[in-house]
Amino acid sequence: MKNSIVLRTLCIFLAFTANAQTGKVYDELSMTSKILKDSRKYAIYLPPDYESSVRSYPVLYLLHGAGDDQTGWIQFGEVLRITDKAISEGKATPMIIVMPDANTGKRGYFNQGKDWRYEDFFFEELMPHVEQKYRIKSEKRYRAVAGLSMGGGGSFMYALHHPELFSSACPLSAYVGPSTIADLKNRMQNSGVNFTDAELQAYFDQHNAVKLIEETDAKELRSVRWYIDCGDDDFLYEGNSLAHIALKKKEVPHEYRVRDGAHNWSYWRESLPEVLRFVSEAFHQN
Repeated sequence: MKNSIVLRTLCIFLAFTANAQTGKVYDELSMTSKILKDSRKYAIYLPPDYESSVRSYPVLYLLHGAGDDQTGWIQFGEVLRITDKAISEGKATPMIIVMPDANTGKRGYFNQGKDWRYEDFFFEELMPHVEQKYRIKSEKRYRAVAGLSMGGGGSFMYALHHPELFSSACPLSAYVGPSTIADLKNRMQNSGVNFTDAELQAYFDQHNAVKLIEETDAKELRSVRWYIDCGDDDFLYEGNSLAHIALKKKEVPHEYRVRDGAHNWSYWRESLPEVLRFVSEAFHQN
């Protein structure tokens, strides 16, 4: 009887210890957006010690790809398991991860005409909302952005549009933007957005990562730590290669990875631990 009680107590202790070392994810959170005139969903990962501490944490904005929503990185990217493991092994610092939905209404992370201003929503409403609601350090040094495919394009563009806000940017298998004005015109027509020629040119200038790198002051580019990763069998390899070359020509330090793999979750699940390690380097004091 005594041994049975001891064994039961030990099992309860082990179960409590295991649970205490696990982060939490919430994938159906929402907020009201005046800019988009709708309720917007987002998901969040909170590190294992969030509920037992009073400290504030650095934040990673992790963007999903086309066809997914705020649950993509949770369901397919296994963000809970991978981040918990990286933290427990000391390869990543405890951080909060915010995963917004960019698949509802119109798909994408950018403004599309006057009636759909998603990028404005991200910077003017989403970021202030989560950084006030959760214990998030709100300085550039403690803020990073990463994402895959469409979200990789969002990572490029958000850090290029606002280098003063992000310490690190990690585009994975990124869509770097339309290669030509004709390509952009076709995409906009298919999405039901009509632009004048002048508006098309302005949009192209602001949403082509290679062009933005070429035209952005090198000092601003160097203020962001860049990690670019794209598989050797990925159909978006060319744009990522060109972004790497553009950064190289401007002598901007960056990490560029080409691994064996294609445009799929198997590749991105292997990318995530390196992203967590990379952004943590900026969050730490060396």
